[in-house]
Amino acid sequence: MSRRSSEAWAQRADVPDHVAVDVLVPTCDRPAELAVTLSGLAGQAEPAFAVVISDQSKGRPGWEHPAAAAMIRVLEAQGRPVTLTRHLPRRGLAEHRQFLLDQSTADHCLFLDDDVWLEPGALARLSLALEELGCGFVGMAPQGLSYLQDRRPEQTAAFQPWEGGVAPERIRPDEPAFQRWPLHSAANLTHISADLSLQPGQWLPYRVAWLGGCVLYRRESLTGAGGFGFWQELPADHAGEDVLAQWQVMERDGGAGILPSGAVHLESPTTVTERRVEAFDVVLNLRPA
Repeated sequence: MSRRSSEAWAQRADVPDHVAVDVLVPTCDRPAELAVTLSGLAGQAEPAFAVVISDQSKGRPGWEHPAAAAMIRVLEAQGRPVTLTRHLPRRGLAEHRQFLLDQSTADHCLFLDDDVWLEPGALARLSLALEELGCGFVGMAPQGLSYLQDRRPEQTAAFQPWEGGVAPERIRPDEPAFQRWPLHSAANLTHISADLSLQPGQWLPYRVAWLGGCVLYRRESLTGAGGFGFWQELPADHAGEDVLAQWQVMERDGGAGILPSGAVHLESPTTVTERRVEAFDVVLNLRPA
């Protein structure tokens, strides 16, 4: 189902039986940022998608903010199904992501953080890349545009395109591939895309250590690798749950970043202030490779 344009908004929208992508948005105490994130989704045309927002705010849910509520109305007028859920008490980032994954039924699911704006066409580019590459996930690392004048060649030196298709990889902190992680800092990918002279509509897959903020999974790959079910092995105040889940998918089916990145980081302060435990430190010690 294509996005309904404004001349049809007053007509009753038929809820689609099936969508190509479930967009899963975990949120907590970020109503303004949530509104911007939803505005980016409202700018996407294809493929057909549904939205699930799961809120863990201390007070009122973020979708009650007038700006967020307005964007939800736009999405629904466009014919996008929107589900609003409150998921409390908080049991940690991994448990929240597993809860969202359990709500998904589409073949592809996009985990989109509540502080990321997508440019028009980003979702279509991600979906096309996932289909053509046939791997477990693709993603767009959110870029901080306040860093556009801050070039960091020492961080972009690790950039390596995928050639000849995406293959399974094993990533661990003591291996060279782990050192790709600075690629996603500041506006590094924006600089790389400009240097490659990528043309409108052109995209390029590259090797990653992991991706945060905007990752489109083949749902069968993510669930087949265990999803975020490891949450039960972690204390609530952990971080790095997306890293571990992606490593598990990468070992099974491979994963890639996509240039150009049409994801923009809103650069708001993090809501994850407790980072004493890295998920992979705990789980990989319990499950030796």
